[in-house]
Amino acid sequence: LAQDLHSPLAVPKAPSSPRQEFPADWSIKTRVLFMSSQPFTWAEHLKGQEEAQGVAQHCRAAPASLPRSVQEPRLCSELRCAFQQSLLYWLHPSLPWLPLFPRLGADRSMAGKACPWAQDEALQQVLMSDWSVSFTSLYQLLRARLCPYFYVCSAQFSVLFRAAGLAGSAEPTAAIAPTTRGLRHAMRAEGIEFSLPLLEENGARKQKNSEGSLETETAEGIRAGSSVEDAGEPAPSDDDDDGNFSWLEEMGVQGKVKKPDTISIQLRKEKHEVQVDHRPESLVLVRGSNTFRLLNFLISCRSLVAVAGPQAGLPPTLLSPVAFRGGTLQTLKARTVSGRARVPGGFEDVFSLEVLGPVLPHTLHALTLLLGPAQRGNFRALLSPHEPSAAFNTRPGPPQEDVQQDLPACGLHPRTLDQLRQCPTLGKSSLRLLEMKDYSYTWKA
Repeated sequence: LAQDLHSPLAVPKAPSSPRQEFPADWSIKTRVLFMSSQPFTWAEHLKGQEEAQGVAQHCRAAPASLPRSVQEPRLCSELRCAFQQSLLYWLHPSLPWLPLFPRLGADRSMAGKACPWAQDEALQQVLMSDWSVSFTSLYQLLRARLCPYFYVCSAQFSVLFRAAGLAGSAEPTAAIAPTTRGLRHAMRAEGIEFSLPLLEENGARKQKNSEGSLETETAEGIRAGSSVEDAGEPAPSDDDDDGNFSWLEEMGVQGKVKKPDTISIQLRKEKHEVQVDHRPESLVLVRGSNTFRLLNFLISCRSLVAVAGPQAGLPPTLLSPVAFRGGTLQTLKARTVSGRARVPGGFEDVFSLEVLGPVLPHTLHALTLLLGPAQRGNFRALLSPHEPSAAFNTRPGPPQEDVQQDLPACGLHPRTLDQLRQCPTLGKSSLRLLEMKDYSYTWKA
């Protein structure tokens, strides 16, 4: 924290165009550090009644009651109740001695922890059976538009399920990242239709660039005296699949040279697809009724649960903003710190509020709704995203008409829902810096 307060030069510069709202960020944050010239005393030492009221509002899926203006934040009970409500989320499974997020690359943090199920197949089956019930419950809530979204975090990949009406889509969607060729092949074998948005976008861009280059070369050829027929003549291809080796006969060595077999040709075709494995470009998008097929596929997917290492036999982590069967209510860790930061001409007092993840998309927005009036419209937030989840900011497809779906009882503030309804604009990036000045936002991805 001291490094953050005393190293302003390490913070990326924010854009110069202020906006009334910042873009939705579907990545999960592991840490958010809010800094302001105003103290965060209103977030300290909540009273028992305030904490209970925040928990009750959250469990009843009642949007937070936010004050329009705050003269004395430390004495504003509405503000403190809403702060407690914004820190709550639901988790399954619940194992207090194990860090259950993140799961990708978490073997080192889990090493040495007690895992009684690792060598007990009967216990593993019980855990998976219980997990399947919770997973199915979340999906049913999503289909009924009572849950806006939820995450499935395994040791190999993560899945983001979104309800119809969110992210500019009129139907439910599921995004998986990162993926491998083997996983995609298994999904196709189960009849799950999906797309690779980032890969298709890159291919379309390359095709457009190549077409533009071809037009330029053709025009230059014509200006240089080349005929139109020569300019449009196709270039010879060395990727023919029919195995045209007639030139070997002319040399008399046809029987001495081994031709590439079908498997080699197939591997050559899939080389580009294999190269994107484990990268953001491998993000898979599933839409509509295919999300139900994905549900059944994941429940029976062997690669969903690690077979070796510290995570062996441990079901994936389910993260949700609303209650579900088997879910356990959790609270994000928050603490306030004060310090001094170097500025031109000396030092100034800086107050900070640190929130440790998993910080879900709606949580970040809910906190900014509180900090606006509480910090008099001025604060800065440094965001630490879980990198593999940044790919979830990929646009799920072309903008669709009539995507207004009613999500009345999902527990999110109306302004938060409006933000999450918007089509993602961050691509495979995520927010790193969010700043409010005079109640207007600037940000840096």
